[in-house]
Amino acid sequence: MSRMILGIKLGMTQLFTDEGKVIPVTVIQSGGNVVLRNKTVETDGYNAIQIGFGEIKESKVNKPMAGQFKKADVKPVKFIREQRLAEASEHKVGDMIEVDVFNAGDLVDVIGTSKGKGFAGGIKRHNFARGPMGHGSKSHREPGSTGAMLSGPGGRVFKGKKLPGRMGGNRTTVQRLTVVKIDKDRNLILIKGAVPGAKKGLVIVRDTVKPNKK
Repeated sequence: MSRMILGIKLGMTQLFTDEGKVIPVTVIQSGGNVVLRNKTVETDGYNAIQIGFGEIKESKVNKPMAGQFKKADVKPVKFIREQRLAEASEHKVGDMIEVDVFNAGDLVDVIGTSKGKGFAGGIKRHNFARGPMGHGSKSHREPGSTGAMLSGPGGRVFKGKKLPGRMGGNRTTVQRLTVVKIDKDRNLILIKGAVPGAKKGLVIVRDTVKPNKK
């Protein structure tokens, strides 16, 4: 069964191996994930597991969610995420998932929300090259022509064209990262390399999914 756990990104640090090599790692605080619901093909049309994480005051939970927590007989949680499964989950509602669900050396995918950069131009957002910087040029950092006089359904800008706009703040997945260390006493997962998002942001750690070969 595919493993998944929710956590909070604390930041980056480094570890030293016995040979003296430095390994940059991202520290993720997790533990205390609770199973809220098991979905099956018979009841919902697909197999999935619903996991909750994080403390929240009962006064901040709306009535529909409060009813779901009461049905599962668990304390209210701040974050809820769902993962589809090939087969029905082996976990029961109310079971706790801790950081030791993973082991050092495992390959994982980490999902988070990338840092928001605000409004950005084409050079920063899409790595466009700038124009000539001489006084005769009037196109130093502008995106240039948008191709509005195309034949056929012309006279408009096609969707998806690379232009200035809001940058960052998107769901991002980094694949095939290595778990370096599991600290069960402090509920920490140390993963080699950088993961998406800012400090104190929610991340999802799951078994790696091999990209499709083209």
